Amino acid sequence: MTQSIAVLSDTHGLLRPEVLSRIAGCDGIIHGGDINKPEILDTLRKIAPLYVVRGNNDKEWAEGLPETLRFQLEGLQFFMVHNKKFVPKDLTGIDVVIFGHSHKYFQEVIDGRLWLNPGSCGKRRFDQEITFAMLTIDGKAYRVEKMVIPHEK
Repeated sequence: MTQSIAVLSDTHGLLRPEVLSRIAGCDGIIHGGDINKPEILDTLRKIAPLYVVRGNNDKEWAEGLPETLRFQLEGLQFFMVHNKKFVPKDLTGIDVVIFGHSHKYFQEVIDGRLWLNPGSCGKRRFDQEITFAMLTIDGKAYRVEKMVIPHEK
């Protein structure tokens, strides 16, 4: 069964309407941290099952969130952490590594493993792109689509 997964990070307290409209109806949501408000998670959980890690800006309210998370979707094994520098050296069995923190979109297959940073779709910093990703999974096959939200005028 094919699944459509929204991959977000670094929302920093802002869920843009353009993001919400594009992720409506997805089968799952991955959030790579720096959420900043628990209401963001409440909203996302109403859309689809949520996989989330704590970011460096997530304070006391987020103490119950894990700093790293391993999970499976379809036939793929995921590892997620907010800051890429905390990815362990041993990724045996992991197919996809999700991270955030830099606010810069990154997508590359390294040693047969997808490394994906969806960028930031929250508060804009300077002239950085406003991005997230849509991940379509069918068994062990996947397709990634970079989603870009236009800057406000």
